[in-house]
Amino acid sequence: MFSACEPPKKDHERDERTPMTNTAAVSPLRNLAWIAGALATSAAVVIGAVLAVVFAATVVVVGFIGSALFGLAAFAFRGRKMTSARDADPSLIEARNVGGHSWVAYGWNERR
Repeated sequence: MFSACEPPKKDHERDERTPMTNTAAVSPLRNLAWIAGALATSAAVVIGAVLAVVFAATVVVVGFIGSALFGLAAFAFRGRKMTSARDADPSLIEARNVGGHSWVAYGWNERR
């Protein structure tokens, strides 16, 4: 940089405020850091892809289990809506527990 009172510097003159950049004098640690960064990035990409597949498979398994549970619930409710045992087999009588060991059977005298 130059101000209005000093003349601009030529290309071969260097200002003390600007650092010297020489590409030939790059530190070997800088190259090692670049390689380590590339390896870490590659590992992060691979781990991320594996985790994405695992979580996608988890969602699929939860969906299958949910659909199986829904199917079983549908069969259970369908079974409750079927006719009672009395209508299914006329030789059966119905009894209800009225407390403790006491049962009351009814409908047996109405059959012929």
